[in-house]
Amino acid sequence: MRSLTTFFVLLVSTSVSLVHAQSTPTPSQGNGSNGASATKEEVDELRGEVAAQRKTIEELKALVEKLVDAKSGAAGDTRTATRAAESSSKSNSIVLPVAAAATPNPPQPVADPGDSGVHLRNAVLLQPDPAAMAAMVDQAAPAAPPKRDVPLNAGWNGEHFFIRSSDGQFSISPYGYVDTDYRAYQGDGAPSDTFLLRRARFGFQGNYGSHFDFAILTDAASTTGSVVRDAYVNVRFRPEIQFQAGQFKVPFGQEAGTGATNLDFIERGFQSMLYPSAATAYRSPGAMLHGDIDGGVVQYYLGAFNGRGYSTASVVNESEIIGRLRFYPFRKSENSWFREFAFGGSVDHADSRGLSGDQSFAAALPDAAYSFFPQFPINGPIWRYNGEFTYIRNAFALRGEYDQVRLARNGIGSLQEGNLGFMSLPGITGKAYDVSASYILTHEKQPENGTPRVRRPTFGPDTPGGKGRGLGAWEVAARITGLHANEPGTNLLNLYTPGYVATFDYHTTEYTIGLSYYPNYWVKYMVNLAIDQLKDPSTIGSLPQNYYVVMQRLQFRF
Repeated sequence: MRSLTTFFVLLVSTSVSLVHAQSTPTPSQGNGSNGASATKEEVDELRGEVAAQRKTIEELKALVEKLVDAKSGAAGDTRTATRAAESSSKSNSIVLPVAAAATPNPPQPVADPGDSGVHLRNAVLLQPDPAAMAAMVDQAAPAAPPKRDVPLNAGWNGEHFFIRSSDGQFSISPYGYVDTDYRAYQGDGAPSDTFLLRRARFGFQGNYGSHFDFAILTDAASTTGSVVRDAYVNVRFRPEIQFQAGQFKVPFGQEAGTGATNLDFIERGFQSMLYPSAATAYRSPGAMLHGDIDGGVVQYYLGAFNGRGYSTASVVNESEIIGRLRFYPFRKSENSWFREFAFGGSVDHADSRGLSGDQSFAAALPDAAYSFFPQFPINGPIWRYNGEFTYIRNAFALRGEYDQVRLARNGIGSLQEGNLGFMSLPGITGKAYDVSASYILTHEKQPENGTPRVRRPTFGPDTPGGKGRGLGAWEVAARITGLHANEPGTNLLNLYTPGYVATFDYHTTEYTIGLSYYPNYWVKYMVNLAIDQLKDPSTIGSLPQNYYVVMQRLQFRF
């Protein structure tokens, strides 16, 4: 500021000296009338020049103040202006040179009508100098901020948390769910009442660009085998053509495709006991081609899998082949009564190896009340068939399914009791059915494979699109499911390998009623009362009887 003060003092002193020099009468001036007239004209001229100089000084003062504000603390620029003013005072001319700050990447000049470069010569205002004006504009313009990368986007999409790249080409969402149960049993030989952590699953899902989806899911509650449930990548060339590889649910049966968080009952029906890879949560390593044709009117699945689930490697050279078709014939119809009617079926072919310990399906009931059928060694082809339907109308849903499996026992005799030689025995068959109905009392829409959108949650997070607080959502459901297993016996009355193979041909049926309460979209409380009828027990010492099972589940997901 001291330099600026000096600059202004020099400007004023120069102007005063010029005014004094021009107002002093010359020797040629006399006292006559002609001399008096000339003096008046000179005085008027000098007054105009003084007024112009004052205006110029005010403009210079405003310009300097603007430069000081733009470059506060730049003492070097101030000293440059002071030296220019001192030089001008010596030559009776005022020139204001302003140099742009030397920067590695100087910003582009911006035209500003309020800025002007001014040159004074002999205290007379001249036209602006374009070069000086550009330099002063460069001096005043703020430096452009460095370009920074746009940060990642993170938030809540109404279903899951997510992290997404700024261009939307990559996203990832954590997800998971926990099922904690209490189960009470009544019946001869029934299990003890118990608390149970049924599932504790956590994973990630997301996408790479518009064609790649992925998912990784683990289960911390797993007690046998691998804790990894899902680990796959899905490639969407287009909706009709998609390819999926990794470890995931095999595409067989209607209820296998229903997520654990979307079941109407605490446990699946008896038909799930006949599904492929039932012992490994219906998951197996493999690859699959699938897609939706005509907007989902037809859905198809065709895959090849390990055949033994994720617990062990395959023991045969033949992969398990599974095909499934599902049709929605009225999906595009204007008639809402049948728009969500669907039906379909599945076929599965696999191979088994008796010498590797392959056995028939496990016959322990999903609710663990009892095991109604023993397991037998198997060897040879395995065939499974499935038929299914779904009908949904607003809050009402009706679902049905029928499944059948046939297990060969070729050359299995040496593995039977009595070492009957390598004799082929009749195959084992299993037939199961499941029919269920559910109705949401609070009139939310019944999803095909999802959670009802709770319109008025009791507490907790609001449902996207909800309408305030209320009673939550309430659902009632009823189901009948049954299973028939048959292992034909035979008499081997011959000279070399005499023996007898016993026959097992038993049935069991379950009737279940359930009540589900959704206090909000992410929490569900369920109560099921099941009556398991053991009609023809195969376990030694068991008698035909009814078992009563009360199950409760608190489930939360994210």
